[in-house]
Amino acid sequence: MPALVPELTVTDIEASLRFYRDVLGFTVRYERPEEGFAYIFMGTADLMLDQLGTGRDWITGPLSAPFGRGINIQIEVRRIETIRRRLEEANVALFQPMETRFYKTGLGEVIQRQLCVQDPDGYLLRFFERLA
Repeated sequence: MPALVPELTVTDIEASLRFYRDVLGFTVRYERPEEGFAYIFMGTADLMLDQLGTGRDWITGPLSAPFGRGINIQIEVRRIETIRRRLEEANVALFQPMETRFYKTGLGEVIQRQLCVQDPDGYLLRFFERLA
């Protein structure tokens, strides 16, 4: 299990599962339906989804839509084209179209193809495929 797993507060766990599982291709590791909770993963990327108002909430202040402002969650995938195609087939608009970017790192430079999409609650997901 990863040392860090973000838990996203969602308004409708079923809508979120349809998006993450059915559109993006995540797999449900386990669920607690009575709590509106699901643990999902894709490759080595893990996320938890928790429906607001069902079970215990971890809300530290006022919450308003869209959720997740100020954060983007980067998720590495083997083939970014698969994600792009699945989103297109589901008529989901991209927040940022597919692009190739060069980023400086402590060890040099990486090249990646990436796109950004918002989930049903507004969380910004940045999927990327490493090219070099």
